[in-house]
Amino acid sequence: MPRRFPALLCLLCACLALGCGAWKRFGYEGFSRDGWQQPDQVLRLLEISPGDRVADIGAGGGYFSFRFADAVGAEGRVFAVDVDDDMLEYLTGRVADEGRTNVEVVRGAFEDPQLPDGEIDLVFLSNTYHHIQDRPDYFRGVLGDLSPRGRVAIVELDDRSWFPRTFGHYSEPDAIVREMEAAGYVRVADHAILERQSFQIFAPTKGG
Repeated sequence: MPRRFPALLCLLCACLALGCGAWKRFGYEGFSRDGWQQPDQVLRLLEISPGDRVADIGAGGGYFSFRFADAVGAEGRVFAVDVDDDMLEYLTGRVADEGRTNVEVVRGAFEDPQLPDGEIDLVFLSNTYHHIQDRPDYFRGVLGDLSPRGRVAIVELDDRSWFPRTFGHYSEPDAIVREMEAAGYVRVADHAILERQSFQIFAPTKGG
């Protein structure tokens, strides 16, 4: 770890020189994210189909949003949701620059992602769950946003690495299950493929 400090310091200085947006994007992406995040594996297990409507809550710099856009195709729709002004500005610019006509940037609220009612086939969160204050209430509201086959996928840091343990930026997988059950969901999949994150998928409880 100490040998990485000079490189880290240089990168932090560069991010600060570029402004808040660059620093925040680094906070979302970190070092070599592709290696530990396994985005191709995550997308495969999500079983996204062309034409699907996907909401990426806490989209950040769009790490997953634009991968979802490729997966849903021209007939699908991705809602890249965030509450941070810098991230929203960055996402809006990237959508325009890349001509992503199937990506809609959404300014969410802390208590509501501001999604279209009854239309979302997949709600996805990566390292965002622990930022939500009243999670059972939040996801009870999300129930109304889901299509008849809608699901919620939560990829969340756990306590297997030093950063979340040190700074509290994680959620225990069992706590996620309890809170989602309280919100009206049942876990339908638990994928143990990620080295520092849990990966669980939930569906509305039958009749919920």
